[in-house]
Amino acid sequence: MVTVRFFAMLKGLARTESRQYEIKSPIKIEELKKMIKGDFPSLSGVLDSRSVLISVNQEFATRETVVKDGDEVGLLPPFSGG
Repeated sequence: MVTVRFFAMLKGLARTESRQYEIKSPIKIEELKKMIKGDFPSLSGVLDSRSVLISVNQEFATRETVVKDGDEVGLLPPFSGG
């Protein structure tokens, strides 16, 4: 299982804090994003933007990062501060 955690406004759009996905073999982040968008259409536009940060096991990920069974993926919306 891969656990996807939604943070801040993404949690509100998804109406849940997390979702688990069963994957049979390692997949790239882009493939996981397609699965998430299928389950949460309200996140489609946000996930397609470059402003959402994605982490895998608490390290920033790229489109090419591979996700495997047991990983935790975090979706973080844009944030600002001073």
